[in-house]
Amino acid sequence: MNDDSASRIVAALRRRIATAPPGAQLPSNRVLVAEHRASPVTVQKALRRLVALGLVESRPGVGSFVRSVPAAPRPADLGWQTAALGSPRIRTSGLSSTQRASVPDAIRLHSGYPAKELLPERLVRAALLRAARTEAAVTRSPAAGLPELQAWFAGQVAAGAPSGVTPPSARDALVVAGSQSALSSVFRAVVGPGQPLVVESPTYWGAILAAEQAGVVLVPVPSGPGGPVPEEVDRAFATTGARAFYAQPTFANPSGAQWSRDAGLAVLEIVRHRGAFLVEDDWAHELAIDADPAPVVGHDHDGHVIYLRSLTKSVSPALRVAAVVARGPARDRILADRAAESMYVSGVLQAAALDVVTQPGWATHLRSMRHQLRIRRDSLLEAVTTHAPALQVDHVPRGGLNLWARLPDGTDVPQVVRDCESRGLVVAPGTEWFPAEPSGPHLRLNFAAEDPARFAEAGRILGEVLAPSA
Repeated sequence: MNDDSASRIVAALRRRIATAPPGAQLPSNRVLVAEHRASPVTVQKALRRLVALGLVESRPGVGSFVRSVPAAPRPADLGWQTAALGSPRIRTSGLSSTQRASVPDAIRLHSGYPAKELLPERLVRAALLRAARTEAAVTRSPAAGLPELQAWFAGQVAAGAPSGVTPPSARDALVVAGSQSALSSVFRAVVGPGQPLVVESPTYWGAILAAEQAGVVLVPVPSGPGGPVPEEVDRAFATTGARAFYAQPTFANPSGAQWSRDAGLAVLEIVRHRGAFLVEDDWAHELAIDADPAPVVGHDHDGHVIYLRSLTKSVSPALRVAAVVARGPARDRILADRAAESMYVSGVLQAAALDVVTQPGWATHLRSMRHQLRIRRDSLLEAVTTHAPALQVDHVPRGGLNLWARLPDGTDVPQVVRDCESRGLVVAPGTEWFPAEPSGPHLRLNFAAEDPARFAEAGRILGEVLAPSA
């Protein structure tokens, strides 16, 4: 039997079924054999798959017919329990599924990074060579970062500030070795051990890990495609006395959610009223697809937003350069924490990063990257929709690297991950992106790290794992 031939017949019949009325008769097995140039055994296998999926009804001696399929019931919305129960007292933190090694020929949809061909490799290599010939190669850089790179990060924030808002200065931008180290310092310096931190649920697994290592108590609020409900955020502040809210308003990891301008202003007003901070993680600023980023920090006049911006995903994972933009005593505390832990960031890496983002080719690279991300996102979405209809993608992300897919209620997520891996597909279970118990079973599928030509195969594997053929 030829699995590829059976899969092609299944895909063709599903397209026909999609436009056919319930009860319509499909072509006979003999016609399908001739039409697809396949063996009778392969055609029968394809029809059994369609029966197993509930799309076709087989009547012995009569033929195969399009089955009347009732609309799938809406999954129960249990996300409200996230805020009601809070974070569990004991969690186990370990290596993320995104950091797992995989066999060389596996289809990798678990990664947290874009593929090498999406990065500005030529710009990076040239920048590293130039940086190695400067004084940065043999001198210590300032604890707060190279002044020119500080000015670039601060200028990025200032460019989005409306009139009447005082933007941060170059001094307010602290260069750090990646956003993960920045999160650790912010949580230690601004929140503190034993203190509550409001977080979206789901949220970035690395932020959960950093908060736990800092001894911070997580206070989850449910967050959907448009972000959290501002009233839920305010309630969390009121009931816990938290002094900070960690969030990803732009193309959140894992869900791809993007806050509206009104939602961002509403949350900013809440933290102002509560005398608190918004820790804005703008990790995907350069990973826009269908919408431009509009960071909340651009509307912050009085230092309520602590802003994180990383170049790791858009420049190179080998250049772990990011910045924390903060003002006042918060800035000084974060700098003191960073200096105590790592003293300073390599001047060579800083010089190379600055070189890349100030080259004329940087803007060209970002336009190309946006185009390629759109192609990859749409290709993976089509593959999942066609071959794995049991996976539900409620929100098509307008930027970022991932699809956030809901599995049917009651699915054994670890078993699905193991079954996929045994077939050569590596996926990330959604469990680790929840600061408390998951509100439902999910997978996070990265569309930027793998060759899009393999997405159809990935979709078929997911479909087989979730709905095995009879």
